[in-house]
Amino acid sequence: MARIQIPKIPSSEITPEHVYLNRRSLMKGAGLALGAAALAACRMPEMEEVAGSGETESADQPETTLAEAGTTDELGDPLNTFDQITNYNNYYEFSTDKQAVARLAEGYPTSPWTVEVGGLVNNPGTYDVDDLRKMFDIEERIYRLRCVEAWSMVIPWMGFPISDLLAVVEPKSEAQYLRFETILDPEGMPGQRNSSFYEWPYVEGLRVDEAMNPLAILGTGLYGKDLLPQNGAPIRLVVPWKYGFKSIKSIVKIELVTEQPTSLWMAAAGHEYGFYANVNPTVNHPRWSQATERRIGERGRRETLMFNGYEEQVAYLYEGLDLVVNY
Repeated sequence: MARIQIPKIPSSEITPEHVYLNRRSLMKGAGLALGAAALAACRMPEMEEVAGSGETESADQPETTLAEAGTTDELGDPLNTFDQITNYNNYYEFSTDKQAVARLAEGYPTSPWTVEVGGLVNNPGTYDVDDLRKMFDIEERIYRLRCVEAWSMVIPWMGFPISDLLAVVEPKSEAQYLRFETILDPEGMPGQRNSSFYEWPYVEGLRVDEAMNPLAILGTGLYGKDLLPQNGAPIRLVVPWKYGFKSIKSIVKIELVTEQPTSLWMAAAGHEYGFYANVNPTVNHPRWSQATERRIGERGRRETLMFNGYEEQVAYLYEGLDLVVNY
């Protein structure tokens, strides 16, 4: 499959939220409109129904609907609202209740914030997130999010390609994987304090070639604004062809390593959550089907797309790999 080349959009040209919600034609069919990214640590569908849909509306929500505004992904699906995206969150470090996360995370300090990048690299370093925003062109990406729980969203992210950061640190030839680690803060994150079932801190990983794919970004904002704590502020992983739990939030460390990292969910339930976690409607979760999904804000269900609809851009990464066994 051909690798795509995604043009960069300067941060000064990022469209603010109120413009998103009121314009009738923005990036429709554009190459950047490539789908949604993820919210970490997804839960089971039956638990989601108890939590509710999260489809709350703020008092000052503009009357113009997203469908009327004409803002869509490249498949023509409208964006989820800012209110939905920031009030329906899987973030176990704070709570297993999706609708409680925003309240519990409110005011969590995300500045100053540094990310250590090291391991098998020629130029290890520790970077302030504000400096990273200045070092790299912040791009705008509309990505689909497909949670392993079988619900989905469409999110307008801001961020920069992981490949840009790797070009600076220069991975050594023996580096095979990236290991990502989130902050460990039991005092500030009640979920880490109250749940001993998970091996904190949250850890995730990618192969180097996956991280180099143009779709893979480090997200720093959404809807033209900096990320809020409940969405993984100030910096998170966004890999739209994988289930949401792969997109680790609030990153503090990135290491280049030779061995495949063991993620938090692999350690907790490796028979249910594999390393690759590519969206695959033909491979069910052991406890539910992955053939369909519920888009937040919609009634009914829609068919799930292979690789979340990004097959043309990422399928080449897995040629010769058994996608049933390597889930």
